[in-house]
Amino acid sequence: MLTARVCTFIFLLSCILFSPEAATASSSSSPDAARMAMYKQIEASYQIPWYYIAAIDQYEHSVRNTRSDLPDSKGLIGILYSSEKWSGVMNPNPFDTNPARIAFFEGMGKDGNGDGKADANNDFDALVSMADYLARFGTNDDNLRIALWKYYNRDKAVGIVMGNAKLFKKYGTISLNKKAFPVPINSTYSYRSTWGTARGWGGRRTHEGTDIFAGYGVPVRSTSYGIIEIKGWNRYGGWRIGIRDINNTYHYYAHLNGFAKGLEVGQIVEPGMVIGSVGSTGYGPPGTSGKFPPHLHFGMYKDNGRIEWSFDPYYHLKVWERLEKRTKR
Repeated sequence: MLTARVCTFIFLLSCILFSPEAATASSSSSPDAARMAMYKQIEASYQIPWYYIAAIDQYEHSVRNTRSDLPDSKGLIGILYSSEKWSGVMNPNPFDTNPARIAFFEGMGKDGNGDGKADANNDFDALVSMADYLARFGTNDDNLRIALWKYYNRDKAVGIVMGNAKLFKKYGTISLNKKAFPVPINSTYSYRSTWGTARGWGGRRTHEGTDIFAGYGVPVRSTSYGIIEIKGWNRYGGWRIGIRDINNTYHYYAHLNGFAKGLEVGQIVEPGMVIGSVGSTGYGPPGTSGKFPPHLHFGMYKDNGRIEWSFDPYYHLKVWERLEKRTKR
């Protein structure tokens, strides 16, 4: 059994080596084009907006990439964990691929690609089956939200899928992996890896982020495309903002001096968009400031469909900084 520390290291290494943001900041790719074509084909058949199909697919892949206990297959998480959803409650074969027999037992499995099999491990079959399930509830936003809740039985999962759909709808693409360094690279700043170090204020705890030291008022920027999930005061983080990107990574910005004008929870942000400024707020009731030098606390968290956990953002910051400096040259 791998320890939590080893699992975290493997996950971080895979993010750096294989993540889209580490490899390129380009806006399109042939795999994305192929998936878009699949989403549009499903939309034409079921009248479910393509951006909802894409959002579900994105959420499912993001969960799979953070879990080592899932079956080694491609289908939807909910289907694979509850075979009765796919094959039917009374079906004696939980791994049935016969469309007629699955329909007889009222399973949700469909043959999407016309090969005569309803294969839960086939992306197209799985997404067609999900679209058919959603269509039973209706195709407007409210009905789709209800359908997603009945499928996942988790408010957070529904919120993440709806956020992805909002982003895909606005930009008309699924290629939203561009990243930015959280402070302007032409400003004066410094940072090192401080994730996991001990913290004393407020009880024994560890540092869940990287501190970027800079002067008061230095702009703080969104590192990604995303949705603002939280904004306000936290006794540890002071004035802080939390933003979730399409890869189901939560970006946390703390100790801010203030927020950019007009920012609201639920708002879409883009890489490089100013969301606040560096400060030294926190460690007390609202308004507490000056208990430590000004800096931005930047944290990153993953949701794996069950819980959310922090990981070291330092290596991501180094990649984003390097890419942005290269672009500026």
